[in-house]
Amino acid sequence: MIGERNRIITIANQKGGVGKTTTAINLATALAAIGERVLIVDLDPQGNASTGLGIERRDRKQSSYDLLVGSHTIMETVQETAVPNLFIVPSTMDLLGIEMEIAQQPDRVFKLRRALNASEALAFSYILVDCPPSFNLLTMNAMAAAHSVLVPLQCEFFALEGLSQLLETVDQVRRTVNPSLDIQGIVLTMFDSRNNLAQQVVSDVRTHLGEKVYHTLIPRNVRVSEAPSYGKPAILYDLKCAGSQAYLQLASEVIQRERQRKAAA
Repeated sequence: MIGERNRIITIANQKGGVGKTTTAINLATALAAIGERVLIVDLDPQGNASTGLGIERRDRKQSSYDLLVGSHTIMETVQETAVPNLFIVPSTMDLLGIEMEIAQQPDRVFKLRRALNASEALAFSYILVDCPPSFNLLTMNAMAAAHSVLVPLQCEFFALEGLSQLLETVDQVRRTVNPSLDIQGIVLTMFDSRNNLAQQVVSDVRTHLGEKVYHTLIPRNVRVSEAPSYGKPAILYDLKCAGSQAYLQLASEVIQRERQRKAAA
């Protein structure tokens, strides 16, 4: 059973290049900026969330790999970032071999849930899990551990096709390993208001999914793209740019939805 004293949100999309890691970093930073204590668990072997928060590869002594294999606890793998209230369990390339290591173990999809159910995890009000761009054992662990899934969706032609596949995956996880998993929301990314196709995608997604789609649109923004190369979230790199302001707005929406969920419970 997943505890309810903090909120675990998996950020996932089977398609790469949709702004998944950028959303994880900047949403976490925005939540931290309004006083929440936030942890990112980087489950992508590429480690882009770790790099984007300035954690050098040589400094990743313990990682999400150690968390999954059970050799270290959360607090033994957590590292501080330059953002107050924001922490990360970094990723290393060791994750590439994790499937072969745990594939035969009966609890293979519950490794992350076990780690995040530890009392130490209650030090964080939000835990965001950044997944690889595929549906594999790492993503399955993330969804099995989470209360909900947040889906970044690029405003492009094939967006709805990829989204339907992801929603089927969430349904599969709900039926098999995590009955309480739900969709936190769909966040539309890389929006260009000058592009008629982008406008049409927004309209189509809202028509199909209604209130599941966040009102906030994350725009295409050069400053947001530049920020990871400096090891900073966009919100630290350039607070006033359109992308940073959009992520602050998204964080407000996430908080508001959480308040509504708790009030309805």
